[in-house]
Amino acid sequence: QVQLVESGGGLVQAGGSLRLSCAASGRSFSSAAMGWFRQAPGKERELVAAISWSGRNTYYADSLKGRFTISRDNAKNTVYLQMNSLKPEDTAVYYCAARGERYYSTEHREYDYWGQGTQVTVSS
Repeated sequence: QVQLVESGGGLVQAGGSLRLSCAASGRSFSSAAMGWFRQAPGKERELVAAISWSGRNTYYADSLKGRFTISRDNAKNTVYLQMNSLKPEDTAVYYCAARGERYYSTEHREYDYWGQGTQVTVSS
């Protein structure tokens, strides 16, 4: 029902910025809450940010507030994650996810569709 394709990952120096994009296709994108997760080697997948279907409600991990911004453009079927002031500990594979609800969840099991992931590497 919803297919997700991520882009924008890469190598960046500490203090730099990247913007990740998630292009969605399907019948119900505008009604789906979206989330960005990340997973570093040997660590559990964690929620970075989430956004409701309208874009008016957002969630951020406490350690990332003020550095990361999630947004969506339903007319373009795209979700973004702007990452500023990047740190080496931000290095991970970042995944875009969608759930068939208008409000987001903080639990990865409650998301129904996933992108392939995009690697973000921050050098010191």
